[in-house]
Amino acid sequence: MAYLQTSALSHAQKVRKLYKDGLRLIQSYYGLNRITLRYESVLLRAKFDANKDEIDMTKAKKLLNDGNHLLWKYQHPQPFKYAHSPGGICYGREPHMPDWILDTWSPEEKARYPEYFARRDIRKEEYIQTWEKKYGKPELEH
Repeated sequence: MAYLQTSALSHAQKVRKLYKDGLRLIQSYYGLNRITLRYESVLLRAKFDANKDEIDMTKAKKLLNDGNHLLWKYQHPQPFKYAHSPGGICYGREPHMPDWILDTWSPEEKARYPEYFARRDIRKEEYIQTWEKKYGKPELEH
């Protein structure tokens, strides 16, 4: 639920977010041409630097709202995403393998990695001892 706002952002944080989103938008449009990408990035920075010392908060808020409107107005149909970030083509490609899966391996499979499984058995015992020390032994019902 990344679309839910969980904390209030300060004005400075909103401005930084707008700047970063603006750079990503420029990267979506001009990502293949490094010279044009850099030129447009410098122009964007100049626009932000022109208003960085604004004291009047009503004007600063209007500038922020206008910037967000322009960002929405010129959004790219296929925005740039890093491959492994959410929305990227590789996101979630490698599923998380829980540790208990290794307990289902056969002895022949475990024999291929003897040092790893020896260390894993020691750590499992340490974990069980720590658990029992903290919470006590489980009561078995018959």
